[in-house]
Amino acid sequence: MQSYTLSIFTENKVGLLHRITTVFTRRHINIESFTTSESEVPGIYRFTIQINSTEEQVEKLRKQIDKIIGVVKAFVLKEEDAVFQEVALYKVKTDRFSNGNFEQIVRDNHARVLAIESDYVMLEKTGHPRETERLLELLDPFGVEGFSRSGLVAISKKPLFLKSYLDNAYLEQVIQ
Repeated sequence: MQSYTLSIFTENKVGLLHRITTVFTRRHINIESFTTSESEVPGIYRFTIQINSTEEQVEKLRKQIDKIIGVVKAFVLKEEDAVFQEVALYKVKTDRFSNGNFEQIVRDNHARVLAIESDYVMLEKTGHPRETERLLELLDPFGVEGFSRSGLVAISKKPLFLKSYLDNAYLEQVIQ
């Protein structure tokens, strides 16, 4: 088992999310992280899905997802082929800041202070999932009251040539 990320480009159609996730459910594969957003092509959306699976299984998934109506193209991204990031938010109690370690932890981990209130501090950390988890562990002694992660976003280091899968007539239809 290895971590794989699928980058799936789709039209913005109702029910497409369900059809895509059903492929994972049927194969009993758990989705570790899921995000969706607009892509660089107007009218086309990018689903970023992280799973733990075998190379053979993930390739079967990709081929099956490619066949779904409304899916433009699905790609498998390995860790060395893409840049991965996520955003994490931390809500930490302020009553335990008696020593200077908290400020040093925030600086060393390149976190950003979003809000300082009388009873809590809100922090933001952008980075690799291992980095956001490590900061959570370091902040735990200070009393973490809230923690939320965005889910993985990824972009390929290599060109995916998405536009080569689309002709101009198709793009005009999708944008309208």
